Amino acid sequence: MLHQAGWIVSVKRVERIWRREGLKIPSRQPKRGRLWLNDSSCIRLQPEYPNHVWSYDFVEDRTHNGQKIRMLNVIDEFTRECIAIRVERKLKAVDVIDFLSDLFILRGIPAHIRSDNGPEFIAKALREWIALVGAKTAYIMPGSPWENGYCESFNSKLRDELLNGEIFYALKEAKIIIEGWRQHYNTVRPHSSLN
Repeated sequence: MLHQAGWIVSVKRVERIWRREGLKIPSRQPKRGRLWLNDSSCIRLQPEYPNHVWSYDFVEDRTHNGQKIRMLNVIDEFTRECIAIRVERKLKAVDVIDFLSDLFILRGIPAHIRSDNGPEFIAKALREWIALVGAKTAYIMPGSPWENGYCESFNSKLRDELLNGEIFYALKEAKIIIEGWRQHYNTVRPHSSLN
């Protein structure tokens, strides 16, 4: 990102500054060879084009006074774009339906929607509504978050880059700051898997 901004600086200098400021330096681990395909292609639905597979998941945080904030993140797995983040105190299955219907009107209906087996996602009303609009659900195996890897990766970036360093004093403030971060994530922030 520094190079994009016109700065000429080495990786070692950035790491020294991070250490001096007490920031977490991501360690680079060598990749180990595998005896099998690592893309789970035998069981996992692979995104082939934009709007083919969306995934969604919840992230929780708290305001300074301890009140819970829930975020529903929706990701296009092919483009890695964060389509939207809904921030509320509580989100139930009917709220998920309302949110998805707005997104379907704006972006079109994806062929598949991947999620875990949370109560909001397996609710009968949501499953029936998704089938009614012509999309298919792709539930991951219970206890297997790696099967929803794109969304889980996004959730960890959201937590590391924003939530762990931010104290929210009100729900409205959280909505504004999180939406600003989402736009930065989609337009400015480099994505290693997309070059």
